[in-house]
Amino acid sequence: MGFIQNLGPLQLVLIVVVILVLFGVGKLPQVGKGVGQAINEFKTAINKPEKKEEKED
Repeated sequence: MGFIQNLGPLQLVLIVVVILVLFGVGKLPQVGKGVGQAINEFKTAINKPEKKEEKED
């Protein structure tokens, strides 16, 4: 996540304000929970070994 390191404090505040305007304070915990679950599922899928299906001829 290299792009986050290039953001200054003003840009981070602006991003937070835009998120609050878009989703509102009431829905923010739901949005955070959804994002957290999505990241968790993504990490699980990345670390899970692929199952190779056997071909039947």
